[in-house]
Amino acid sequence: MRVTLLGTGDTTGTPTVGCDCGTCREARRRGVERTRFSVHVENERTGETLLIDASPDFRQQFLREEASLPDAAVITHVHFDHLDGLGNVFRVLDSLDVYAANETDPATGESVAETVASDYHYLDQITVHPVTPLESIRICGFDVTLLPVDHPPMVCYGLVVSDPETGSKLSLTGDTSYAIPEPSREALAGADLLLADAIVPASVCAGHPAGGRHENSAGTPRTFGTKHMTREGALELADELGATRTRLVHLAHYYPAEDAFEEPLAVDGEVYEL
Repeated sequence: MRVTLLGTGDTTGTPTVGCDCGTCREARRRGVERTRFSVHVENERTGETLLIDASPDFRQQFLREEASLPDAAVITHVHFDHLDGLGNVFRVLDSLDVYAANETDPATGESVAETVASDYHYLDQITVHPVTPLESIRICGFDVTLLPVDHPPMVCYGLVVSDPETGSKLSLTGDTSYAIPEPSREALAGADLLLADAIVPASVCAGHPAGGRHENSAGTPRTFGTKHMTREGALELADELGATRTRLVHLAHYYPAEDAFEEPLAVDGEVYEL
């Protein structure tokens, strides 16, 4: 399993358009980016490729990494920074199987699968397959499981991708607060590589209107606002899950410049062989 981090940023990315903060300046100085979130997973045994979330930066990401075009995609939720790259399949792919959860979202009245199908009804290349969370499905030779997480007010899903022949395992928390349901935590545990949402350091919570939630025993917020983990929350979760290796993703430019590119914060283009 070859995992390429196509996009490791939040909804605005880093550098952020029009921003001259220290972190955005440092990203430009280093020549690194955190574009909107997306992960490319290649089954080196079968030659098939799975795309996890379709970033609006799809074109840039695939050209930059010289990545093979996907045979299938999984969409974790319907926020634009995870979904709107699907429009890039027009005149690029002949067909793309897209997998998404079949649970109805009370906030929208539709499942993620239904929203994807309706939003991209005009693209004949896309075929949407509704899937049941917590039930494994075979995609591109991998066993893939969508896992409910906590990203109010919308439904959102983490993901496990495992190779049934080698046993290698990739876990993604998805966009989530620290309050991931226990069945999902159990499924995420024991990964060779964990990609964990860690939008900001906990220190940002005190001075931000969104504040923090899910404090640990030392009073450190493990959730920023209501729907994303802090760095500290993500690292505590990684310890609880026993991940062999953890990379923090979905990162905002609100990290102080001196911390913004320190381990284990990811940047675009990282590649892992599992």
